[in-house]
Amino acid sequence: MDESRFEQGMRIRREVLGEEHVDRAVARTTVFDAPFQQFITETAWGTLWAGDGLDRRTRSMITIAILAALGRTDELALHIRATANTGVAPNEIAEALLHVAIYAGVPAANSAFAIAKATLTPDVVPEPTE
Repeated sequence: MDESRFEQGMRIRREVLGEEHVDRAVARTTVFDAPFQQFITETAWGTLWAGDGLDRRTRSMITIAILAALGRTDELALHIRATANTGVAPNEIAEALLHVAIYAGVPAANSAFAIAKATLTPDVVPEPTE
């Protein structure tokens, strides 16, 4: 039997965002937001992220750029952490954020760079040398 969009979405969501994050989101789900959780699992993860048109690496970079441009800091940090699962390297995150600076504004990129630096491990973003 084929996976439902929800099942496929939950599988991809877990693969991209990580088991711990998704488990926390599921545990926090209430009657109030359950329809929203189902909606994003089916549409964002079970349809969009499951599509054949782009690989996860590319989707990840696009998502980071859009979230940075919109100033969605919580989601941005989440998707920067998810790059460990999507194969996006820190230098590629920086390149995406340079695009944000040109096409969405330097203040948006400046905030996004700060979030990326705080989110990535210290060995990935080393302290400057003198």
